[in-house]
Amino acid sequence: MVERLGVVQIDSVNVLVRSHYLPAWSRLGAYAPDALDALAYKGPRAVFEYWGHEASLLPMSLHPLFRWRMARAADHAWRHVRAMARRRGFLDKVLALVAERGPLGAGDLDVGKPGRAGWWEWSEAKRAIEWLFYCGRVATASRRGFERLYDLTERVVPGAILDAKTPTEADAQRALVEVAARALGVATETDLRDYFRLGLAPARVAVAALVEGGTLVPTTVEGWGKLGYRHREARAVAIDADRGALLSPFDSLIWARDRTERLFGMRYKLEIYTPEAKRVHGYYVLPFLLGDRLVARVDLKADRAAGTLLVQAAHAEPGVDRAVVSSALARELGGMAAWLGLARVEVARRGDLARLLAAAAR
Repeated sequence: MVERLGVVQIDSVNVLVRSHYLPAWSRLGAYAPDALDALAYKGPRAVFEYWGHEASLLPMSLHPLFRWRMARAADHAWRHVRAMARRRGFLDKVLALVAERGPLGAGDLDVGKPGRAGWWEWSEAKRAIEWLFYCGRVATASRRGFERLYDLTERVVPGAILDAKTPTEADAQRALVEVAARALGVATETDLRDYFRLGLAPARVAVAALVEGGTLVPTTVEGWGKLGYRHREARAVAIDADRGALLSPFDSLIWARDRTERLFGMRYKLEIYTPEAKRVHGYYVLPFLLGDRLVARVDLKADRAAGTLLVQAAHAEPGVDRAVVSSALARELGGMAAWLGLARVEVARRGDLARLLAAAAR
């Protein structure tokens, strides 16, 4: 699945379950999350962490395609991290600590000035290790809870990958656009560029080269205001109208909100950072895909102490059969609760689908 998608976004919010575990649930059903952890953090590793879309899990085979980004960390890393590039002596000290004692978390690096209160008020050691991570000098060896544990890249990435030839920046970006095109099937130039956060000019060059080579086929899509590009191997397949899937807000199917609206007609916004009084649909809202339509959205929370999957709000999309949707959604929620080890589903009476969903869940 990771190879097929090319990237699985990581996010820290854990009100339900960490986001990177959800795409496999949506596509494969019940699976052991430890299996995904093993791909990334146990040998032989098949997945690595890096800045793909955002913080991401990526197939190990793509590591050479991101070396241009590692080499150009000064153009991409956050400003307060980039400032560390000038402090070579301090970076060498942090790197030596990792070499001697790794894997280490940022808090284990007892050098430099401590951080202050605030989201971005990182310690000097934290900024240094993040710079080294962006440069590819260190990699994520494992996680302690959600905290990254860093080690030297050569102790994390398999030797065969490290020894692989480094492509030119243009070749790497063209390959990344093709990975995005395979995953998306049909997409605009903006969709393809956004998948791996590529720059406008190089992505445009890559798309043109792939069109010239026949890999991408310019395609008119009804209702789209922009030209689409279809991967030459993309095929329409039969879709089971009864197949439901709850989607992470950070799922690559819907992370580009403009594309989500173009494909499904849903105007979706993650309201985590919206003041509670101004939220329309809830805090951590998952769209519900039924067949080939986004038909509803639910605000979910895992109350692990009570063993309950809480549906804090449920809203239907316009024009759907709410009885059909609520029945399919109740089945999916029951399956999710079992996967998360929760004994029951509890539906609050908020949203225009809540009453029917509560009855179906019972």
